[in-house]
Amino acid sequence: MLRSVHKTLEWLLEWATICLMIALTVVVIVAVCFRLAGASLSWYDEVAAVGLSWITYYGAALAALKRNHIGFDSVLLALPNPARMVAVVMAEVTVIGFFVIMTWAGMEVLAVLEGSYLISLTWVPIQLTQSVIPIGGALFILCELISLPRYWRLTVAGTSLEHAEIEEEVEHELKQAEGR
Repeated sequence: MLRSVHKTLEWLLEWATICLMIALTVVVIVAVCFRLAGASLSWYDEVAAVGLSWITYYGAALAALKRNHIGFDSVLLALPNPARMVAVVMAEVTVIGFFVIMTWAGMEVLAVLEGSYLISLTWVPIQLTQSVIPIGGALFILCELISLPRYWRLTVAGTSLEHAEIEEEVEHELKQAEGR
């Protein structure tokens, strides 16, 4: 069940990030063309900044799900097992605690921004553009929790996530080569 949720969430986050990247690319290309034609778009800077922040938040959640954020596997795995597991718990509590605070603060920000609109696109509520803060924080927490059981098992076994991913990829490639 957890594996199915993991795969579905991974697929959704990948496609959301890809779509946001495509949309931002289109906005930038259109803005450049308009600027070259001598008719700069007034809304470009604001929309591009919002798009970039959305890519950042959704991409960060995807990285959390895949456990691809910067880590110190070598240092962690050098610790004896009881201390290693305490370090994992402390790290998870710290990370999740930070994102709980960020999500809560994001909700507070949305309340403050009620009734405000973008400067260049006066019909777009700022609450919509800034909703990525609490949504991104909640997604990050969810992704950390969904990926935690596998991370815990690998860490208890003394296996680096990087090495596990490399081994999985090699195994996948070998299976594909056998099928040819």
